[in-house]
Order: sequence, then structure tokens, then C-alpha cells
Amino acid sequence: MTDRAVLVVRAGALTTVQDRGRPGHAHLGVPRSGALDAPAAALVNRLVGNSPDAAVLETTLNGCAVRPRCALTVAVGGAPSAVSVDGRPVPFGAPVRVPAGALLDIGPAVAGVRGYVAFAGGVAVEPVLGSRSTDLLSGLGPAPLADGTVLPIGAARGVPARVDAVPQPGPPAELVLRVTLGPRDAWFTERAVRTLTSRAYRVSSASNRIGLRTDGPPLERAVHGELPSEGLVLGAVQVPPDGHPVVFLADHPTTGGYPVVAVVRETDLSAAAQAVPGTPVRFIATGRPARPARPARRARSRQS
Repeated sequence: MTDRAVLVVRAGALTTVQDRGRPGHAHLGVPRSGALDAPAAALVNRLVGNSPDAAVLETTLNGCAVRPRCALTVAVGGAPSAVSVDGRPVPFGAPVRVPAGALLDIGPAVAGVRGYVAFAGGVAVEPVLGSRSTDLLSGLGPAPLADGTVLPIGAARGVPARVDAVPQPGPPAELVLRVTLGPRDAWFTERAVRTLTSRAYRVSSASNRIGLRTDGPPLERAVHGELPSEGLVLGAVQVPPDGHPVVFLADHPTTGGYPVVAVVRETDLSAAAQAVPGTPVRFIATGRPARPARPARRARSRQS
């Protein structure tokens, strides 16, 4: 067959379809979703001549392998990995022509966590609320890839980039996250806020597309009990009862009852997508809003 589609031969640990996501639906309880490393996804799209909002594959740790049913131009970026076509090495971070029926294999990440695979024309699964992204929290969008999945590919419209390779930022040896304190930093002791912005944390192995979890010194609460559920934004640093900060990523819930001590700058979150478990994390305060008054009475307990 020569139809514009690819057959998934090896799905990998977690490979999903992602684009720029579906912002603007938080009032419906729908997360933003989208590629965790947005600059990496945009780069591979540019390499194959796609528009920036074309859907790509996002791999996790051990890559994936696909077999196109027609000749396609492909680019792989994000976490560095070995790439081959029918066992022959081909460039990472550059457009590659893959013949119909050939096996495109993206190997395990040499460094970092998430790789991105763009096909000229983009992955053309049916959009949901204006996006083709897989949302692991709400279940919207296509299911994570499984062996044997067939993905439709759209018609190529642009011209692939004429480059041998392009520079890409490496995964962080230390993850530095600039934060604005608040809106609920007053729910923590002053010592806890100093701890957050002066002590080292590490990326927990429990991290996922919903949130980057951390290991390190717990943050002490000044107010016990929980807030009524309130809205959450991308990059919110929520602190559950164990005191360990969680940085919310693309598939984060839209509301929660645990206090948010700070919010990470969105431009720093792409590095968070590539931080392997054990990576040191530092939170750097860049501003502080006016601290709201602490509640005069204990709030009713409410789980996020």
C-alpha cells in the first residue's frame, strides 16, 4: 500500500501524539496538554516543512519504531538518540527521507527524557476541541500508541529545511526554575519559603506529563487544612500534604485544593520535560506579589 500513513512497529514506553495543545478550555475542566518540550516539537516541524501547530509524536525514554506506507520526510529531535532506517544510521536533528516500507527506528534517549518525531504533513488523527494532542489526565485525544497502531499522515505542504543538522539545547545537568511566589505562599512559614528558594531538590521518578514531582526538604505549613478547590495554571508549584513541591506540566488538573506556593515561568518548562529522575532542581524567586492575609480559622480539609 502507498497511502499516507505509518504503522507503529514498536510503541515504546509511552509515545503519544502531541501538538500545541488545547488552551482555553480550563472552564470545562480540560487541561491544556500539548508537547512538553514545545521548542523541540516546533523545531522538528520546521525541519520537515510543517507549520508549527502540526502534530508530532512525543516519545518517552526508549523511543519507538514505525514503518511508513509511503515515502516520507521525517525529523527526530528533543532527547538525543540514535536514529536508523532499515538498520542504517541517519542523522538526528535533520530531515531524512524514509522510503515506503522501511523501518524508522528511534532508539533510547542517550540523555534527557522526551524525543519528538515529525512527519512531513503532520500526524492527521481526528482533532478534539481543536487539538490532536493526547491528554493523559482527561483521556481526550488519541490513545497512547500501541504496537500495530496505524496513524494517518497529512499532505505535505512545505519544503524541508536544507540543513545537515541544527543545534539543540542539551538536557539540563541542573534544572533551574524561575518562579513568582504566590498566590498562596502565605500558607507556608517564612522558613519554608526560604527553603524552597535556597535549598536543592531533585526530580522524582514519580514525575509524568501531569507534573514534575520533587524529592527534598518538605515545606512547613503555616495554615493547616486546605483551600476550597481553585483554578490551577501551567507551571503552578502545588504542595500536597507530604510537603514536596509538584510543578504542574501540560496535562495538569484545572483545579485543586492544595496551596500553590509559586508559579514557574512558562519558558523554563521545556527544560523540565527533559530532566531525568535525580536531576538537581533549584527554584529561583524572581518576584513576589502582595502576600494575602492568612485565614483566621482552620479551613476544612479538601483533597486536590
